[in-house]
Amino acid sequence: MGVEEVVVDGKRIAITHPDLMIWESQGISKLDYIHYLVRVSGYMIQHARDRLLMLWLYPHGIAGKRIEKRSVPASAPEWVSRVYYKNKERILLNDTATLVWAANYGALEFHVPFDRYDKTDFPMEMVFDLDPPDDASFNRVTEVALKLKELLHSLGLLSVPRTSGSSGLQVYVPIEPVYTFEQTRKITAFIADYFREQMPEQITLERVVSKRGSKLYFDYLQLWRGRTMPVVYSPRAKPHATVATPLTWPELAEGIQPSDYTMLNIAGRISEKGDLFQPLTANRQNQSLHEILAFIERNKG
Repeated sequence: MGVEEVVVDGKRIAITHPDLMIWESQGISKLDYIHYLVRVSGYMIQHARDRLLMLWLYPHGIAGKRIEKRSVPASAPEWVSRVYYKNKERILLNDTATLVWAANYGALEFHVPFDRYDKTDFPMEMVFDLDPPDDASFNRVTEVALKLKELLHSLGLLSVPRTSGSSGLQVYVPIEPVYTFEQTRKITAFIADYFREQMPEQITLERVVSKRGSKLYFDYLQLWRGRTMPVVYSPRAKPHATVATPLTWPELAEGIQPSDYTMLNIAGRISEKGDLFQPLTANRQNQSLHEILAFIERNKG
């Protein structure tokens, strides 16, 4: 299948098997995939910068098993962005060349934790992950997400909805990174318990998939040290080449499906609407949680 050279950040990278079809139903080759990453790299890097990157590799295609890679492999060129962390060299997604190298290495998904390596244990955002029981239940996701938005608004918090790139939706709340995971857990647990009480027939807090039945999983537990979420605009290893895509609340209310947002249309969407994830990145909103924590403390028990 040959080799094609690309130049990124002044680095010459030999793309192996550039014609390899990765998302066959969408006609997306490996080289197409890398061109997509270059176009959205600035937005991905703003989200991922200085967070310990986790790559998901699919050596046998998107239908095969994944391999998680966190440490810098011995074959990586010296310019790959990295940091020495807890006795290991860990990958950082801090530049476009590193992103292209990772894709050429075999990564199809990019995931990051909630905190930065240089300020561990202080998450940059609160996140609620709404996971439907099946692909046909996204209307229920939308209903719960809109109620969550109104609750967060009543608490004085701006929030940004985002497709996961899979079947669910995530609601991001940018916060000042001065609160511990334990403090944010007090708030996410408080909100999750409220929703379970208000919508007991629709929502479950059960983490074990087989015990959820037909209910939507309101995941407040993922926000924790060492756990990760996909980087914004990261492709997912799904048949339609879907992407983790930020939304506006009005367009979510009008009705969308996660499959609407793929590598084929994201660049055009950003050109039209701008980067809707800016409240968490370039135009970061460092929201205070002090009053909410004080309220929960006064009303506990």
